[in-house]
Order: sequence, then C-alpha cells, then structure tokens
Amino acid sequence: MTTPTTPEQSSPEQSPREQSRPALPTLDDVRAARGRIAGLAHRTPLTTAHSVGALVQPPVDLYLKEEQRQKTGSFKARGVLNRVATLDEVRRGRGLVTVSAGNHAAAVSWAAAARGIPATVFMRMGAATNKVAATRAYGATVDLEAKDNTEAFDRAHAAERERGLTFVHPFDDPMVIAGTATVGAEILEDLPEPDLVVVPVGGGGLISGVALAIKETRPATRVVGVEPVGAPTVTQALAAGRPVTLGPPDTIADGLAAPFTGAHNLAAIQRYVDEVVLVTDDEIRHAMRLLLERAKLLAEPAGAAALAALLAGKVSVTAGQRVVVVVSGGNMDVTKLGEMLR
Repeated sequence: MTTPTTPEQSSPEQSPREQSRPALPTLDDVRAARGRIAGLAHRTPLTTAHSVGALVQPPVDLYLKEEQRQKTGSFKARGVLNRVATLDEVRRGRGLVTVSAGNHAAAVSWAAAARGIPATVFMRMGAATNKVAATRAYGATVDLEAKDNTEAFDRAHAAERERGLTFVHPFDDPMVIAGTATVGAEILEDLPEPDLVVVPVGGGGLISGVALAIKETRPATRVVGVEPVGAPTVTQALAAGRPVTLGPPDTIADGLAAPFTGAHNLAAIQRYVDEVVLVTDDEIRHAMRLLLERAKLLAEPAGAAALAALLAGKVSVTAGQRVVVVVSGGNMDVTKLGEMLR
C-alpha cells in the first residue's frame, strides 16, 4: 500500500492553507482496497432506470448504483472492511469501537464477527430500531445511553481510551474513504464516461471516496452531493471553511444525520466535488415512492436523497446526459414505510 498523498503535498507553490489539509488516499490506495475487500463485499450492479430518468426535467439517461444490495444493506461495509484489514493482530485482539446512526454500526458489527473480533457500538437514544436490532444480531454490544450523536461520539472515544479499543470512524479516515472509493471505481468500469454522478451526503465518507475515484480518473464528470435541509453538515462546513458541529438534526434521513463532517472528508469535498445541494424530507419521500413503484427498489430515506435532488430540479442537467445516482442504502423499517410515504 502506498502512503496517501495529495498533489498539494508535491507542489512547490502550495499555500499555507493547502499545506494544512489532511492527506487523502490515492488511486493506489483505492486499488489496494479493492483487493482487500474482494470476495467479502459485493460488486453491486449499475442498473438503468429509464422510466424514472424520463421524469427528470429535462429527461436524462439514468443509472442507479445499487448499494442497497451491499452486505449489511449499505455502502458502509466497503470502508469498514478496508479499515479492519489494515489493523495488526494486536489491535484486532483488543476489539473495535465505533459510533453510528445504524448503517455503519451494522457494518462494523458484521465485519468484526467475520473475523472473531469483539465490537462495541455507541448509538443515540431513539436510533432506528431495525438498525439497532441488525447491529446486535451481527454480534456487537450496543450502547444506547447517548442523548444525541455528539454525545455518542464522546462516549465512544472514552471507551477507546479506557479500554484500548480501536476506533473505526464512520467517515473521517483515509482507509475508510479508500474503501468507499471502490463504489466510484466500479461505476467507471460499468459506465466509463458518465456526465454526472449524484451522491447522498452525511458525514462525507461516501462522497469523499466516490468523488476521488471519479475525478482522479475522469475529471470531466461532475460530482454533486445531496444533503437534507434538516442536517446540512457539509453545507455549513463549506461555508465556514472548516468542520462545524450541528445541533440535533431534523430529517427522516437518519443515515445522513452526522453531527459534523470530518477534516479528511471536507478536504476531499473541497477538492473534488462540484456542488452540494439540499433537499427536503417531502422530496426524499417522493423519490422513495418512485424508486419503489418504478424501479422496484426499496431505499431508505438516505438512499433516496440523491434521486430526490434530481427530481426536484436541484441539480442542473441537460437532456440525454448520462447520470448516475448512488442509492446508498436500503435499511428501511418496513413497519414504518406506509406512514413515511404518506
């Protein structure tokens, strides 16, 4: 594996601000990640969605990257598998700890169980019951004492220090980003010249990797991120020029409700992402309904956010463009599906 580097590090004309940016993974890191996770994570399909693309104004040639078909039901398994594979035996033996709204929690629990590693996951009170149940079913110990995501991070880091555990960050880690970048690498293998790739954004781990893989290989492709209005983590960080911590989120998309974006993620977004737009919960519900009706695809709210932005006209397109929407996850509590779509 090569040491992560950035062009800013090798440029003699870099500014002090550029020098302070954290090192990002390289394409060599992404290729190494693909080797580590091969045979463990799925290579998910890129499927056409002509009837849905016809509803975009103007109509586009639409493709869905179906990460809801991934192990544990979301893209998260990729980054976790890559991160755990880089740990030595001593650190694996001590165990893992993380914090998550649910999808990352399930991925850590699953990956740890597959290798016989103990894992502890900190989640906030009121976390989605189906995601809590899945995390426990994979074998992790779940702590639900935190009143919000920020306190969950604090409790997880305290356990890391006190028990010597290895913290597997949900998004702010170069090896997690390299793992999520395999999504972008697969997209380009199946569709070598997309005009636009639209990606849901929470803490920024998915879009950091996807944008890196896309832009380092095909710079002409636009990459646009989509956040909920009620959890504008990256939007506010971009405005401030640094990561900021938000108050309690107000969105149905719990998978996009990170309390902050990471330094690595912000650096990648600033460098590779063309635009970040915001969508409402009603726009997300509309996209969920269309994916279910037209594509026969059950996406959780976070997984439908990217399509929601397209359908709502939040992302500029031209007729006939090749547009890829990343459906990031499908861990939906089906007992609440009818109520949510109403």
